[in-house]
Amino acid sequence: MEHQKDDAYFMGLALELARRAAALGEVPVGAVVVKDGEVVGEGYNLREGAKNALAHAELIAIRDACRRLGGWRLWQCDLYVTLEPCPMCTGAAINSRLVRVVYGAKDPRAGCCGSLIDLTALPFNHRPQLVGGVREDECADLLREFFARLRRRRAEQRGEKTP
Repeated sequence: MEHQKDDAYFMGLALELARRAAALGEVPVGAVVVKDGEVVGEGYNLREGAKNALAHAELIAIRDACRRLGGWRLWQCDLYVTLEPCPMCTGAAINSRLVRVVYGAKDPRAGCCGSLIDLTALPFNHRPQLVGGVREDECADLLREFFARLRRRRAEQRGEKTP
């Protein structure tokens, strides 16, 4: 029997991409763009490796979808991302005309889909629907574990004892 392709399913694909980012030492955020139940774009954080502030998972996935679909308007697509988008990525979601932004973990420091601010509530010419908290615990745990390992590694490099 074919797996029901729902929000949890597509967030699972984004989580797989986030794990790829973590394996490269990148902040573990993954994203997929979906049209008609099929993935048309994917990406994961590559800022450190690419040495590029624009190499966010969402922007890479949106660029991939635009290339595959042959245009910049993603008006029939949804974005799934493991972490609530920042101002830059929320702006990209608005400007690319995505139908929905579905995210996992909230980002109280930089999240612009409701946590810090909701950019989609401003009177732009397009407003994607927001769905937060999909597989939130898994997404948040992945981030928490990554940053805990990073803090331990940095402490060890300074010669500090770690628990």
